[in-house]
Amino acid sequence: MTTLSWRLPVALAAALLAGSLLAGPATRAAAPPPDLGAGRVARNLTYCTGGGQPLTMDLYFPSRAAAIPMPVVVFVHGGGWEIGDKDTPDEIAPEMIGRGYVVAAINYRLAPAWRWPAPIEDVKCAIRYLRAEAGTYHLDPDRIGVWGSSAGGHLAALLGLTDSRAGFDGQGGYADQSSRVQAVVDLYGPTDLPALTQTGSDRMLETLQRVFGAGGKLPAALLRQASPVTYVSGDAPPFLILQGDKDTMVPASQSAELYRRLQAAGVPATLVVVRNGDHGFVPAGGPVSPSQAERTRLIGDFFDRYLPAPTTAHSAAAPGLPPFWALPDLAQTIRDRIRDLASAYHGMPAR
Repeated sequence: MTTLSWRLPVALAAALLAGSLLAGPATRAAAPPPDLGAGRVARNLTYCTGGGQPLTMDLYFPSRAAAIPMPVVVFVHGGGWEIGDKDTPDEIAPEMIGRGYVVAAINYRLAPAWRWPAPIEDVKCAIRYLRAEAGTYHLDPDRIGVWGSSAGGHLAALLGLTDSRAGFDGQGGYADQSSRVQAVVDLYGPTDLPALTQTGSDRMLETLQRVFGAGGKLPAALLRQASPVTYVSGDAPPFLILQGDKDTMVPASQSAELYRRLQAAGVPATLVVVRNGDHGFVPAGGPVSPSQAERTRLIGDFFDRYLPAPTTAHSAAAPGLPPFWALPDLAQTIRDRIRDLASAYHGMPAR
């Protein structure tokens, strides 16, 4: 395993994906997102239907036009499969736009109104839509990556590991297109649900019951079917996994087990253990390392390696694109989320 460590400032570390904490409380309506950069933003595109309702995504385009079709990275929000929204993309989004990627932020059906497998059916349909409409949006259908945090990390991992044989493609549309992706970034997502029922907190068990339960029970077969570790094989795409060593919601053993199986199958995989990181990389017992800035660059470099953009600019502050923390609406949204979570999540003080 490659363990990466840094000794850098961590003043902003608590903000990383704080709006995506697994099973976090729905405390407020999300503020409208800013336009990430000078490029075009296509909002509320209906990509598929699920359960008879439209499913929407936003597409953020780089500020510089590309001569050849552009790679796309898909953001899958977290929230315990119960809350969350595409309208709060994290700091990875402007980083990737600055590097020349199109970013797709998607909504999907949530529990308890929609139970498993609705979420994975929807995110798979989103990938099929992007392939089917690649010509419309000047996308490269052979360079699609995905990142997600917590529940979103779980769904991102399943996207990377499953094909139509898993039975998750649903009836949303574009059945002639593949839902596979070429690179996966999994941030502290659950990977082995049967094991999680033994090691997870009471709060985690309550979440699993609402999403996967039936008749007051958690069917073991369904949990295995919904676990990314079930589908690891040698044809999986490259994985980058980031996991806090002090995560009290998704134990670090979850990411370690996925990494172990990927390595055994010969899949390019890296596991980055974030020191003093609780769920969402909220600091626990000391400074978080690597820092938010280092994690963001690491993710950008990973996608550059496996989904190289036509023109790679190794900075989120490319011409026409302000740095993440210069985006006041998004920054304020994440600060609000941190403050809300501080009062409701583990009793942790606001940072």
